[in-house]
Amino acid sequence: MTIYDSADGFYKSPFGAVSSGETVSVSLSLPERFSAAQVELILFADGQEENVFLLEQKAVRDGAAIFGCSFDLADVGIYRYYFRINSGERLYVKKIGDSTLGEINDGSYGGLWQLTVYDAAFTVPQDMFGSVMYQIFPDRFYRSGKDHSNIPPERALRSDWGSTPYWLPSEDGPYITCDYFGGDLAGIAEKLPYLQSLGVGIIYLNPIFEAHSNHRYNTADYFKIDPLLGTERDFIDLCAKAKKMSVKIILDGVFAHTGSDSVYFNREGRYGNCGAYNDPLSPCCEWYEFENYPDQYKSWWGFKTLPRLSSDSAALRNFFCGEGGVIDHWLSRGASGFRLDVADELSDGFIEQIRTAVKRNGHDKLLIGEVWEDASTKESYGVLRKYLLGHELDSVMNYPFRSAIFDYIKGGDCYKFKNTVMAILENYPKHSVNLLMNSLSTHDTPRAITALAGDEQGDNDRDWQSHHALSFEQYAKGAKMFKLATVLQFFLPGIPCVYYGDEAGMQGYSDPFNRGCFPWGHEDKELTRFIQKLSTIRKDHGSLGQSRLRFLPEEKIVAFTREEIAVAVNPTDLPQPLTSPEFEGEILAGSVTNGAVEARGCVVVMTIDNEQ
Repeated sequence: MTIYDSADGFYKSPFGAVSSGETVSVSLSLPERFSAAQVELILFADGQEENVFLLEQKAVRDGAAIFGCSFDLADVGIYRYYFRINSGERLYVKKIGDSTLGEINDGSYGGLWQLTVYDAAFTVPQDMFGSVMYQIFPDRFYRSGKDHSNIPPERALRSDWGSTPYWLPSEDGPYITCDYFGGDLAGIAEKLPYLQSLGVGIIYLNPIFEAHSNHRYNTADYFKIDPLLGTERDFIDLCAKAKKMSVKIILDGVFAHTGSDSVYFNREGRYGNCGAYNDPLSPCCEWYEFENYPDQYKSWWGFKTLPRLSSDSAALRNFFCGEGGVIDHWLSRGASGFRLDVADELSDGFIEQIRTAVKRNGHDKLLIGEVWEDASTKESYGVLRKYLLGHELDSVMNYPFRSAIFDYIKGGDCYKFKNTVMAILENYPKHSVNLLMNSLSTHDTPRAITALAGDEQGDNDRDWQSHHALSFEQYAKGAKMFKLATVLQFFLPGIPCVYYGDEAGMQGYSDPFNRGCFPWGHEDKELTRFIQKLSTIRKDHGSLGQSRLRFLPEEKIVAFTREEIAVAVNPTDLPQPLTSPEFEGEILAGSVTNGAVEARGCVVVMTIDNEQ
């Protein structure tokens, strides 16, 4: 007997997170011997008193007593709940492990369910639902050949496109980040037709502002395009050309730290005598957290080249969020939003102001946060964050899905996969789910094909990584695994985000090997065509952008529907039979042989059975 299942509409409606003031209905199905019991729902938020709701008996059928109640909550927040049964002895209904199911016990074990309540006024850019995103590390995507001026002389400008990025330490110890291959904004503009062929609707650019490293996360001037990438005019032209192709550009908002070599801090003296490090009267001094001026200051993860910015500084917040500030400047030049770097380093109040500034430029502007864990339960510096309660982020980077996909494709349990996915879908507002940034690779992770089929990186250093490319056999295996992972990426709720070159077969371990040059003329065309096919299916079935996921009862593999689309992915070494009638429709990708999905294969079907 199912006692309670938070993912089943009979037991809880609506599914998942709810808006403030929205009515929630819950039901328990208890053995008939509990028909005279008093049954209570115990619900609470951290630091708040318990809410106790009495469940009334609704019916007795098939040996089960059905109890239920309805309630609503006015205050936003993260609530936990369980059930209490008083029937001569006190028993409890608590969660079974990581599942959505409940069981009766004495209260000494079992988990609590989560109920996220977000602001009823929460809105997000719905025109981005169903899009495909493409992440570009600008220096390594495409070099237009356009001349650029005012290039700092210490930069190592490379002419060997496609060679291994520098990775050896410099003479004074730090890893070198001064080699540049010359990818630029004009090059991205030239390749917009290619991106359009992949079905891309959103381009996410790693940092493009002036900075003195090839990754550009050590910002030197927030109001200037890095000279190797071009000019502000080049950026405006890129956004305008992209808009004509219905492609939006979002930028990396690196607002938690600057470079020490910047006009704001200026430890290296590149910008004259100004800057917080050189001038104790500089207005930028209050942006930073000096412990012993000028040499001791808080920095990001101890990197002295990345002095940390203080989220509490009103002047700093105004610099980014005020009228005519950094956010206004670039959104007015054509950007469609920001991805916030290291969002956990920014206070909730600061993110709220960033949201206000972004939405001041239009409610169609997007604000995504870099969060590696479940964003609804994320704590940083001892504080439970409020990212997705309606006043801060639209959505987040979805690393939990990446981990679940990789674990499953590499031989993991399909039930663990389902539980991980359902936890995110249950904990996040539906608005945010539709905009989840679902990546298999990023600039911070190994390339997907390497992570799936390569030797384990473990604690191996850059020297080991530089000598470990995939063998021919590993690549062939990895390409198959990558296809399976990509099917899940493209058809799970959210927005699939393709890291530049993944569709071309690029490989590599951690930074800098995951940041190589796009292999123009040497792409894996089969992988590219596969991505194009999946993008076409998404485009042809626009309802995927908002439809709910429903897992199908296949025993050994992951299978689910999204409206009229049914998906099955089989990473095992044996064909797996498909018993669900949803797979009797038109095959859009992959194949079915004798009623089974082949070993290490997949199938995407336009199902005959649309019932959800």
